[in-house]
Amino acid sequence: MDKRYLIYDELEETRIDKYLSQELDLSRNSAQILIKNNNVLVNGKEIKANYNLKNGDKIEISIPDPVNTDIIPENIPLDIYYEDSDVIVINKPSGMVVHPAVGNTTGTLVNALMYHCHDLSAINGVIRAGIVHRIDKDTSGLLVACKNDFAHQSLSEQFFNKTVKRKYYAICYGEINHNLGVINAPIGRDLQNRQSMAVVDNGKKAITHFKVLERFKGFTLIELVLETGRTHQIRVHMKYIGHPLLGDPLYGPKNVVGDHGQYLHAKILGFDHPRTSEFLEFDSPLPDYFEEKLKELRNELKNE
Repeated sequence: MDKRYLIYDELEETRIDKYLSQELDLSRNSAQILIKNNNVLVNGKEIKANYNLKNGDKIEISIPDPVNTDIIPENIPLDIYYEDSDVIVINKPSGMVVHPAVGNTTGTLVNALMYHCHDLSAINGVIRAGIVHRIDKDTSGLLVACKNDFAHQSLSEQFFNKTVKRKYYAICYGEINHNLGVINAPIGRDLQNRQSMAVVDNGKKAITHFKVLERFKGFTLIELVLETGRTHQIRVHMKYIGHPLLGDPLYGPKNVVGDHGQYLHAKILGFDHPRTSEFLEFDSPLPDYFEEKLKELRNELKNE
């Protein structure tokens, strides 16, 4: 059972089924079923789908585990940065899906973890065993998975409270002329294409901070820090400000550069160990294809 806690902090009242649909990325009907089955409490009490949330309301959501027992452990090599009896930190390659989905039940990080670890946290069910956060298929970099429910609960709370340290490196189109920036724009499903996300008026709050690390001819290397964790957040926000990520097949130009997807790498990950409370921080090098592209861009700039 996945437990989530939210505090409604908007001044305007809104129906709880509508709010949960947006906040949890569920259909309105799925949100109503959760409420009908008493999986949602407001201020400790059961409510109905037409309940109007008020500023300060405390919401407790219990999301039932997905039913799926067909995930097969697979002997897939893992680039392990840290491992103990509670957590495992992986440097995920570009091209690897984090958890299985309909039509894609093999070759994922969960398949590999189930083979390597044998025991993983069960809070999110078999299909997301051990996974407390994720990164996109074509995004490379660091990810932590949990081996038991105690660790999973602790890491979930750290992600919810925004105390986990995460820094990404990316190459984007265009030369950003200021050194620091903050993108504060709500993200939701693209009204024109349900397979992608976009900045939309009724979307979820999304904030991305970025810093310019290096400028090239027509491109910029940036470091990004997420204040929120929305689906495709970095990719959507960078497109929104006119600097889509290099190689992004969904949000970038039609003529995609490279065959690795977007040049986006989850470089730094830091968190408090769930059992010892020691702060652990990891830093992974950029993938070879990423470094090769940077070398190419530097040479182009040098030869101008």
